[in-house]
Amino acid sequence: MDAQRALLDELMGAARNLTEEERKGYKEVTWDDKEVCGFYMVRFCPHDLFVNTRSDLGPCPRIHDPKLKESFEKSPRHDAYVPKFEAELAQFCEKLVMDLDRRVRRGRERLAQEVEPAPPPPLTAEKSEQLSVVEEKIKNLLEQVESLGEAGKVDEAEALMRKVETLNAEKTALTQPQNDKVLMLGQEKKMALCEICGSFLVANDAAERTQSHVTGKQHVGYGMVRDFITEYKAAKEKANDEEKLAREREAEERRKQREKESERRRRSDSSDRDRHRDKDHSRERDRYRDRDSERERSREHDVRGYRDGGRGVDYRLRNGRNGGRDRYRDRSRSRSPVKHSYRRSS
Repeated sequence: MDAQRALLDELMGAARNLTEEERKGYKEVTWDDKEVCGFYMVRFCPHDLFVNTRSDLGPCPRIHDPKLKESFEKSPRHDAYVPKFEAELAQFCEKLVMDLDRRVRRGRERLAQEVEPAPPPPLTAEKSEQLSVVEEKIKNLLEQVESLGEAGKVDEAEALMRKVETLNAEKTALTQPQNDKVLMLGQEKKMALCEICGSFLVANDAAERTQSHVTGKQHVGYGMVRDFITEYKAAKEKANDEEKLAREREAEERRKQREKESERRRRSDSSDRDRHRDKDHSRERDRYRDRDSERERSREHDVRGYRDGGRGVDYRLRNGRNGGRDRYRDRSRSRSPVKHSYRRSS
């Protein structure tokens, strides 16, 4: 019925039986809805692996729809959702395997316990009487063999020893078959444990039954679960290694870039220092040149001053000697009008 219903849903849609009123409030399910099983779309759903086995998980509570799976595979968001669904599936499978491994450990402990074999059942009265008679005969014959050996009758002693060996065989025949049955019973009850699915197996079972177990739902299902976990962890580890390698390459590129920047700054600073040094040398040369020019001008000025100063001294000296005469002449001239004036008045 479920298969037929799924087929009808695929052909006619899930809303084929709804009335017009129901269709108005009906919302079509898409692959990214929470009601849809991501495990089924990306890989497999564990609920489908163990149907009608001891590990049956029951029906999946979410939707398994081939059309939704096809829509998911064609969606442009497919690659973005695959890691999310695979991570959720890996988490679910790891929980299954943890529970299974716990059962396997308990089963292994049970098998590891040493079970003492049951003591052989007691002999019947008839066999006990026969065993006593045989043991008595063996004892008597051994005493006779010892006496004959002391008397030097070797041939007779050897003949009696052959009789002793025959009686020992009869004694073994009375006890050995029962021990063989116990051994066979122990071998028939020897069990083994399947490490994949945790099932108990008969160690010496027929090849057909062993093959039937290997191809059974439980064994195949847990094999798929374990293989997926191994594959997922390997892919995750590879992705982590690639990411780590990418980070290392990026760090190396940043380091090289920093070294280039440092080298560029070092060269720039060196060029700046050289330019400043050249400017300082130029300014120093200019200062020295200005200083030399100043000294030269000062020297020329002193020489001119010395020459001009000599002429000035002579002029002043000459002017000084003549000045006395001029002053005397002026005084004489200033007094002479008085004298003439006095004379006119007289």
